[in-house]
Amino acid sequence: MKKLLNILKYVLLLAFSAVLMRYAVRGQDLSLVGRYMREANYFWLGITMMLSALGYFSRAYRWKMQLDATNAKQTATYWDVYHAMMVGYLANMVLPRMGEVIRCSVLRRTSGVPVQVALGSVITERVIDVLVLLCLIGATVLVDFRRFREFVLSLFSDKYDSLARSQQTILVAGGLLLLIGLITLYVLYRNLERLRQLALFNKMERFVRGLLDGVFSIRKLAHPGLFLLHTLFTWLVYYLMDYLAFFAFPETAQLGMAAGLGVLTFGAIGMATPVQGGIGAFHLMVQSTLLVYGISKEAGIAYALVVHGSQTLLVVLMGGISFVASMVKSGRTAQPLAAGNQPG
Repeated sequence: MKKLLNILKYVLLLAFSAVLMRYAVRGQDLSLVGRYMREANYFWLGITMMLSALGYFSRAYRWKMQLDATNAKQTATYWDVYHAMMVGYLANMVLPRMGEVIRCSVLRRTSGVPVQVALGSVITERVIDVLVLLCLIGATVLVDFRRFREFVLSLFSDKYDSLARSQQTILVAGGLLLLIGLITLYVLYRNLERLRQLALFNKMERFVRGLLDGVFSIRKLAHPGLFLLHTLFTWLVYYLMDYLAFFAFPETAQLGMAAGLGVLTFGAIGMATPVQGGIGAFHLMVQSTLLVYGISKEAGIAYALVVHGSQTLLVVLMGGISFVASMVKSGRTAQPLAAGNQPG
Protein backbone atom coordinates (compact mmCIF):
# COMPACT_ATOMS: atom_id res chain seq x y z
CA MET A 1 0.00 0.00 0.00
CA LYS A 2 2.82 2.40 0.90
CA LYS A 3 4.61 1.62 -2.37
CA LEU A 4 1.40 2.30 -4.30
CA LEU A 5 0.98 5.66 -2.55
CA ASN A 6 4.56 6.63 -3.41
CA ILE A 7 4.00 5.75 -7.06
CA LEU A 8 0.76 7.72 -7.07
CA LYS A 9 2.54 10.73 -5.52
CA TYR A 10 5.21 10.82 -8.22
CA VAL A 11 2.65 10.31 -10.97
CA LEU A 12 0.66 13.28 -9.63
CA LEU A 13 3.80 15.42 -9.46
CA LEU A 14 4.63 14.50 -13.05
CA ALA A 15 1.06 15.35 -14.05
CA PHE A 16 1.42 18.71 -12.28
CA SER A 17 4.61 19.37 -14.28
CA ALA A 18 2.72 18.58 -17.46
CA VAL A 19 -0.09 20.97 -16.48
CA LEU A 20 2.42 23.78 -15.81
CA MET A 21 4.17 23.14 -19.12
CA ARG A 22 0.84 23.08 -20.94
CA TYR A 23 -0.07 26.38 -19.32
CA ALA A 24 3.29 27.90 -20.32
CA VAL A 25 2.80 27.08 -24.03
CA ARG A 26 -0.96 27.61 -24.19
CA GLY A 27 -2.09 29.89 -27.01
CA GLN A 28 1.40 30.22 -28.49
CA ASP A 29 2.72 29.69 -31.99
CA LEU A 30 4.66 26.44 -31.48
CA SER A 31 6.17 26.64 -34.95
CA LEU A 32 7.69 29.99 -33.96
CA VAL A 33 9.00 28.47 -30.72
CA GLY A 34 10.60 25.70 -32.75
CA ARG A 35 12.20 28.21 -35.12
CA TYR A 36 13.69 30.14 -32.19
CA MET A 37 15.16 26.92 -30.81
CA ARG A 38 16.60 25.83 -34.16
CA GLU A 39 18.19 29.22 -34.79
CA ALA A 40 19.74 29.50 -31.32
CA ASN A 41 23.51 29.93 -31.08
CA TYR A 42 24.45 26.79 -29.19
CA PHE A 43 28.00 27.99 -28.69
CA TRP A 44 26.74 30.06 -25.74
CA LEU A 45 24.88 27.05 -24.38
CA GLY A 46 28.15 25.10 -24.50
CA ILE A 47 29.81 27.85 -22.45
CA THR A 48 27.01 27.72 -19.87
CA MET A 49 27.35 23.93 -19.60
CA MET A 50 31.09 24.20 -18.92
CA LEU A 51 30.43 26.85 -16.28
CA SER A 52 27.75 24.65 -14.76
CA ALA A 53 30.22 21.77 -14.48
CA LEU A 54 32.60 24.06 -12.58
CA GLY A 55 29.71 24.97 -10.29
CA TYR A 56 29.06 21.30 -9.50
CA PHE A 57 32.75 20.74 -8.69
CA SER A 58 32.69 23.76 -6.38
CA ARG A 59 29.46 22.68 -4.70
CA ALA A 60 30.90 19.22 -4.05
CA TYR A 61 33.99 20.76 -2.44
CA ARG A 62 31.76 22.88 -0.21
CA TRP A 63 29.81 19.81 0.88
CA LYS A 64 33.07 18.00 1.68
CA MET A 65 34.10 20.92 3.90
CA GLN A 66 30.89 20.43 5.87
CA LEU A 67 31.41 16.67 6.17
CA ASP A 68 35.01 17.11 7.32
CA ALA A 69 33.74 19.37 10.12
CA THR A 70 31.46 16.68 11.59
CA ASN A 71 32.34 14.17 14.28
CA ALA A 72 31.97 11.23 11.89
CA LYS A 73 34.86 8.77 12.24
CA GLN A 74 34.72 7.94 8.54
CA THR A 75 36.10 10.41 6.02
CA ALA A 76 35.09 10.73 2.39
CA THR A 77 37.36 11.64 -0.48
CA TYR A 78 36.45 14.55 -2.72
CA TRP A 79 35.45 12.25 -5.57
CA ASP A 80 33.25 10.13 -3.31
CA VAL A 81 31.43 13.30 -2.27
CA TYR A 82 31.19 14.60 -5.83
CA HIS A 83 29.86 11.32 -7.27
CA ALA A 84 27.29 10.96 -4.49
CA MET A 85 26.09 14.53 -5.06
CA MET A 86 25.71 14.06 -8.81
CA VAL A 87 23.82 10.79 -8.34
CA GLY A 88 21.47 12.73 -6.07
CA TYR A 89 20.92 15.40 -8.71
CA LEU A 90 20.24 12.69 -11.27
CA ALA A 91 17.71 11.07 -8.94
CA ASN A 92 15.93 14.42 -8.50
CA MET A 93 15.11 14.31 -12.21
CA VAL A 94 12.82 11.35 -11.47
CA LEU A 95 12.08 11.49 -7.73
CA PRO A 96 11.67 15.10 -6.56
CA ARG A 97 13.54 15.91 -3.32
CA MET A 98 14.46 12.22 -2.85
CA GLY A 99 17.85 12.94 -4.39
CA GLU A 100 19.02 14.47 -1.10
CA VAL A 101 18.42 11.18 0.72
CA ILE A 102 19.79 9.08 -2.13
CA ARG A 103 23.08 10.98 -2.30
CA CYS A 104 23.58 10.47 1.44
CA SER A 105 22.88 6.76 1.01
CA VAL A 106 25.37 6.54 -1.88
CA LEU A 107 27.99 8.32 0.21
CA ARG A 108 27.50 5.83 3.06
CA ARG A 109 28.07 2.91 0.67
CA THR A 110 31.19 4.40 -0.91
CA SER A 111 32.87 5.97 2.12
CA GLY A 112 31.02 4.86 5.25
CA VAL A 113 29.82 8.34 6.30
CA PRO A 114 26.59 7.79 8.29
CA VAL A 115 23.44 8.78 6.40
CA GLN A 116 22.14 10.92 9.27
CA VAL A 117 25.35 12.97 9.42
CA ALA A 118 25.41 13.56 5.67
CA LEU A 119 21.69 14.38 5.68
CA GLY A 120 22.17 16.93 8.44
CA SER A 121 24.85 18.68 6.38
CA VAL A 122 22.51 18.69 3.37
CA ILE A 123 19.79 20.34 5.48
CA THR A 124 22.22 23.12 6.39
CA GLU A 125 23.21 23.43 2.74
CA ARG A 126 19.56 23.89 1.74
CA VAL A 127 18.98 26.45 4.49
CA ILE A 128 21.93 28.46 3.14
CA ASP A 129 20.49 28.23 -0.38
CA VAL A 130 17.13 29.51 0.84
CA LEU A 131 18.80 32.46 2.57
CA VAL A 132 20.73 33.29 -0.62
CA LEU A 133 17.52 33.03 -2.63
CA LEU A 134 15.73 35.42 -0.27
CA CYS A 135 18.61 37.89 -0.68
CA LEU A 136 18.35 37.52 -4.46
CA ILE A 137 14.61 38.25 -4.40
CA GLY A 138 15.28 41.42 -2.42
CA ALA A 139 18.16 42.44 -4.70
CA THR A 140 16.09 41.79 -7.83
CA VAL A 141 13.23 43.96 -6.62
CA LEU A 142 15.60 46.74 -5.53
CA VAL A 143 17.64 46.74 -8.76
CA ASP A 144 14.54 46.87 -10.98
CA PHE A 145 11.90 47.97 -8.50
CA ARG A 146 9.34 49.38 -10.94
CA ARG A 147 9.38 46.28 -13.13
CA PHE A 148 9.30 43.62 -10.45
CA ARG A 149 7.16 45.16 -7.72
CA GLU A 150 3.89 44.15 -9.36
CA PHE A 151 5.36 40.84 -10.53
CA VAL A 152 6.40 39.80 -7.00
CA LEU A 153 3.13 40.98 -5.51
CA SER A 154 1.16 39.01 -8.10
CA LEU A 155 3.09 35.85 -7.13
CA PHE A 156 2.39 36.11 -3.42
CA SER A 157 -0.65 38.37 -2.95
CA ASP A 158 -3.22 35.61 -3.41
CA LYS A 159 -1.49 33.48 -0.79
CA TYR A 160 -1.31 36.40 1.65
CA ASP A 161 -4.99 37.22 1.11
CA SER A 162 -6.05 33.65 1.83
CA LEU A 163 -3.84 33.58 4.94
CA ALA A 164 -5.36 36.82 6.19
CA ARG A 165 -8.88 35.45 5.79
CA SER A 166 -8.05 32.33 7.80
CA GLN A 167 -5.79 33.99 10.39
CA GLN A 168 -7.84 32.89 13.39
CA THR A 169 -7.92 29.27 12.22
CA ILE A 170 -4.15 29.30 11.71
CA LEU A 171 -3.55 30.75 15.17
CA VAL A 172 -5.76 28.12 16.83
CA ALA A 173 -4.09 25.31 14.85
CA GLY A 174 -0.65 26.67 15.70
CA GLY A 175 -1.53 26.89 19.38
CA LEU A 176 -2.80 23.30 19.41
CA LEU A 177 0.34 22.04 17.68
CA LEU A 178 2.51 23.92 20.18
CA LEU A 179 0.55 22.45 23.11
CA ILE A 180 0.79 18.90 21.71
CA GLY A 181 4.52 19.38 21.15
CA LEU A 182 5.10 20.58 24.71
CA ILE A 183 3.08 17.69 26.17
CA THR A 184 5.02 15.22 24.04
CA LEU A 185 8.36 16.65 25.17
CA TYR A 186 7.24 16.51 28.82
CA VAL A 187 6.15 12.85 28.52
CA LEU A 188 9.43 11.95 26.81
CA TYR A 189 11.45 13.72 29.51
CA ARG A 190 9.56 12.01 32.33
CA ASN A 191 10.10 8.57 30.79
CA LEU A 192 13.58 9.14 29.37
CA GLU A 193 15.35 6.46 31.42
CA ARG A 194 12.70 3.87 30.63
CA LEU A 195 12.82 4.73 26.93
CA ARG A 196 16.61 4.36 26.87
CA GLN A 197 16.14 0.68 27.68
CA LEU A 198 14.45 0.24 24.28
CA ALA A 199 16.70 -0.57 21.30
CA LEU A 200 14.46 1.40 18.91
CA PHE A 201 14.69 4.55 21.04
CA ASN A 202 18.48 4.27 21.24
CA LYS A 203 18.65 3.87 17.48
CA MET A 204 16.46 6.95 16.99
CA GLU A 205 18.56 8.92 19.47
CA ARG A 206 21.77 8.07 17.59
CA PHE A 207 20.13 9.09 14.34
CA VAL A 208 19.03 12.48 15.72
CA ARG A 209 22.47 13.10 17.25
CA GLY A 210 24.12 12.35 13.93
CA LEU A 211 21.63 14.56 12.12
CA LEU A 212 22.33 17.48 14.46
CA ASP A 213 26.07 16.87 14.07
CA GLY A 214 25.66 17.37 10.33
CA VAL A 215 23.36 20.38 10.72
CA PHE A 216 25.77 22.22 13.02
CA SER A 217 28.91 21.23 11.10
CA ILE A 218 28.95 24.77 9.67
CA ARG A 219 29.96 26.05 13.12
CA LYS A 220 33.12 23.89 13.07
CA LEU A 221 34.40 24.60 9.57
CA ALA A 222 38.18 24.64 9.28
CA HIS A 223 38.06 27.41 6.66
CA PRO A 224 34.77 29.36 6.88
CA GLY A 225 36.07 32.02 4.48
CA LEU A 226 36.71 29.39 1.81
CA PHE A 227 33.23 27.94 2.44
CA LEU A 228 31.71 31.38 1.85
CA LEU A 229 33.82 31.81 -1.29
CA HIS A 230 32.55 28.53 -2.75
CA THR A 231 28.98 29.51 -1.90
CA LEU A 232 29.35 32.82 -3.72
CA PHE A 233 31.13 31.15 -6.65
CA THR A 234 28.34 28.58 -7.03
CA TRP A 235 25.66 31.28 -7.25
CA LEU A 236 27.83 33.38 -9.56
CA VAL A 237 27.98 30.39 -11.89
CA TYR A 238 24.18 30.09 -11.76
CA TYR A 239 23.91 33.77 -12.67
CA LEU A 240 26.37 33.54 -15.57
CA MET A 241 24.56 30.47 -16.90
CA ASP A 242 21.33 32.45 -17.26
CA TYR A 243 22.94 35.70 -18.39
CA LEU A 244 25.24 34.24 -21.06
CA ALA A 245 22.37 32.17 -22.44
CA PHE A 246 20.73 35.49 -23.46
CA PHE A 247 23.30 35.75 -26.26
CA ALA A 248 22.11 32.47 -27.77
CA PHE A 249 18.93 34.21 -28.99
CA PRO A 250 18.68 37.48 -30.96
CA GLU A 251 15.45 38.23 -29.05
CA THR A 252 17.18 38.21 -25.64
CA ALA A 253 20.70 39.29 -26.63
CA GLN A 254 19.99 42.93 -25.76
CA LEU A 255 18.91 42.16 -22.20
CA GLY A 256 21.18 43.48 -19.46
CA MET A 257 22.63 42.09 -16.27
CA ALA A 258 19.56 43.09 -14.24
CA ALA A 259 17.44 40.82 -16.42
CA GLY A 260 19.91 38.00 -15.75
CA LEU A 261 19.42 38.53 -12.03
CA GLY A 262 15.66 38.35 -12.45
CA VAL A 263 15.81 35.12 -14.47
CA LEU A 264 18.22 33.59 -11.93
CA THR A 265 15.99 34.49 -8.99
CA PHE A 266 12.62 33.40 -10.30
CA GLY A 267 14.07 30.47 -12.23
CA ALA A 268 15.56 29.23 -8.94
CA ILE A 269 12.10 29.46 -7.36
CA GLY A 270 10.78 27.31 -10.21
CA MET A 271 13.57 24.76 -9.74
CA ALA A 272 12.79 24.60 -6.01
CA THR A 273 9.24 23.46 -6.78
CA PRO A 274 8.85 19.78 -5.79
CA VAL A 275 8.36 18.47 -9.32
CA GLN A 276 10.66 16.31 -11.44
CA GLY A 277 13.67 18.44 -12.36
CA GLY A 278 11.67 21.67 -12.09
CA ILE A 279 9.92 20.76 -15.35
CA GLY A 280 7.09 23.15 -16.08
CA ALA A 281 7.60 25.32 -13.02
CA PHE A 282 11.01 26.57 -14.21
CA HIS A 283 9.72 27.23 -17.72
CA LEU A 284 6.70 29.14 -16.50
CA MET A 285 8.69 31.30 -14.07
CA VAL A 286 11.39 32.14 -16.62
CA GLN A 287 8.85 32.90 -19.33
CA SER A 288 6.92 35.19 -16.95
CA THR A 289 10.13 36.97 -15.92
CA LEU A 290 11.16 37.59 -19.52
CA LEU A 291 7.69 38.96 -20.24
CA VAL A 292 8.45 41.69 -17.71
CA TYR A 293 11.33 42.73 -20.01
CA GLY A 294 9.18 42.76 -23.13
CA ILE A 295 10.25 39.36 -24.49
CA SER A 296 7.44 37.51 -26.27
CA LYS A 297 6.00 34.35 -24.78
CA GLU A 298 7.33 32.30 -27.70
CA ALA A 299 10.88 33.62 -27.32
CA GLY A 300 10.67 33.25 -23.53
CA ILE A 301 9.56 29.63 -23.59
CA ALA A 302 12.19 28.82 -26.27
CA TYR A 303 14.87 30.29 -24.00
CA ALA A 304 13.58 28.32 -21.01
CA LEU A 305 13.37 25.06 -22.99
CA VAL A 306 16.91 25.34 -24.36
CA VAL A 307 18.49 26.41 -21.06
CA HIS A 308 16.67 23.76 -19.04
CA GLY A 309 17.29 21.11 -21.69
CA SER A 310 21.04 21.77 -21.84
CA GLN A 311 21.36 21.65 -18.06
CA THR A 312 19.27 18.47 -17.88
CA LEU A 313 21.54 16.86 -20.48
CA LEU A 314 24.59 17.84 -18.42
CA VAL A 315 23.12 16.35 -15.22
CA VAL A 316 22.26 13.13 -17.06
CA LEU A 317 25.80 12.85 -18.44
CA MET A 318 27.66 13.78 -15.26
CA GLY A 319 25.19 11.97 -13.02
CA GLY A 320 25.33 8.84 -15.17
CA ILE A 321 29.13 8.74 -14.98
CA SER A 322 28.97 9.31 -11.21
CA PHE A 323 26.39 6.55 -10.83
CA VAL A 324 28.66 4.03 -12.55
CA ALA A 325 31.70 5.23 -10.55
CA SER A 326 29.75 4.98 -7.27
CA MET A 327 28.51 1.46 -8.03
CA VAL A 328 32.05 0.32 -8.83
CA LYS A 329 33.40 1.93 -5.65
CA SER A 330 30.64 0.54 -3.44
CA GLY A 331 31.30 -2.95 -4.86
CA ARG A 332 34.99 -2.67 -4.04
CA THR A 333 34.16 -1.43 -0.54
CA ALA A 334 31.75 -4.29 0.09
CA GLN A 335 34.25 -7.03 -0.87
CA PRO A 336 36.71 -6.47 2.03
CA LEU A 337 33.80 -6.21 4.45
CA ALA A 338 32.35 -9.50 3.23
CA ALA A 339 35.75 -11.19 3.48
CA GLY A 340 36.22 -9.88 7.00
CA ASN A 341 32.84 -11.27 8.07
CA GLN A 342 33.62 -14.81 6.91
CA PRO A 343 34.34 -17.26 9.73
CA GLY A 344 37.97 -18.20 10.03
